[in-house]
Amino acid sequence: MKRELEAQLKKDLEKKMLLISGPRQVGKTTLSKNLSKTFTYLNFDSLKDRKDILRNHWQRDVPIIFDELHKMKKWKQWLKGIYDTEVNPQIIVTGSAKMDTFKRVGDSMAGRYFQYTLFPFTLKELHFNKFGKTDSNLDGLLKLSGFPEPFLAQSESFYKKWRRTHLDIIIKQDLVEVEALRRITDIITLAELMTEKVGSVFSHNSVREDLQTDDKSIKRWLTALENAYLLFKISPYSKKMIGMTKKAPKYYFFDVPRVQNEAARLENFVALSLLTEIHLKNELNGEDYSLHYLRNKNGHEIDFLICKDKTPNMMIEVKTSDANPSKSFSAFDSALKKQNPKIKKIQLVKNLEKPFSTRDGIHVENLGKW
Repeated sequence: MKRELEAQLKKDLEKKMLLISGPRQVGKTTLSKNLSKTFTYLNFDSLKDRKDILRNHWQRDVPIIFDELHKMKKWKQWLKGIYDTEVNPQIIVTGSAKMDTFKRVGDSMAGRYFQYTLFPFTLKELHFNKFGKTDSNLDGLLKLSGFPEPFLAQSESFYKKWRRTHLDIIIKQDLVEVEALRRITDIITLAELMTEKVGSVFSHNSVREDLQTDDKSIKRWLTALENAYLLFKISPYSKKMIGMTKKAPKYYFFDVPRVQNEAARLENFVALSLLTEIHLKNELNGEDYSLHYLRNKNGHEIDFLICKDKTPNMMIEVKTSDANPSKSFSAFDSALKKQNPKIKKIQLVKNLEKPFSTRDGIHVENLGKW
């Protein structure tokens, strides 16, 4: 499988250090190794590799891949020193946690790196690889996830076994480092409870009693699950619009089939696909896209709003079978048109026989093909 990032990463490796983050088992190491015919790979989790890293012992005439380097104390200063003193270094750093690490690299690394995020397979990426047919690929991603190993295995029983071990790895290798062991069980419980909250505006009250804890702990645990790439959140859009929900986010999973409800799972799938595309545009082209949802105090809601350069660009509503255009479009249309008269309105329907558009500019599209 060719990943969409691969061609650009090969070009950038000649100019800058590459920082590649993303969920565990999403293919970061495989992608990194595909960037060069020869390379050195050192994983900080390996005792032998760790010794080589600390001693600065590795082959100098090929690209070097440092995996999980963020676990080393003062890794940024160390990496800066290596990059600044080596002759024509080609360095790739991969990590399976957001760590706020890559976000907080700061001035010490300024101008020395490009940052990328690798996501699970999307329909677009499978089409790019000419892999299978759209409908079967869509069903596969909804049942098996877009993580390479379970998706390519094409087996639901394999996926279910993989899912258990995947969460176990995240808990034992990522969360244990930032949370006390006695609270790990609560975090696992929270992760399970969140599968029932997908697509809904999140309320701490909805899980506080189940976990018998306080808001502060729930916020910290949710942040830990985000940083470990189990969850991601989408914030509401409220700029220049009166009566809008302003604070409460919606949460989704990188591993889509964890969500049992069919409609919520489909919405999660679209959320992840849009997030992936937005990261590609931002990281490959230096553009400024962001993903939000719309909800007002009257209860009208649109699943997704894409902004470009902080201006509303596209409203997207997701349905399993209902081709009737959502009435919620009209609740936001006039206010958003003041910011962008050409804003697009898209309703994606999984089971749609024929696309069509309405007089007021709503385009009803087949979800998989779109």
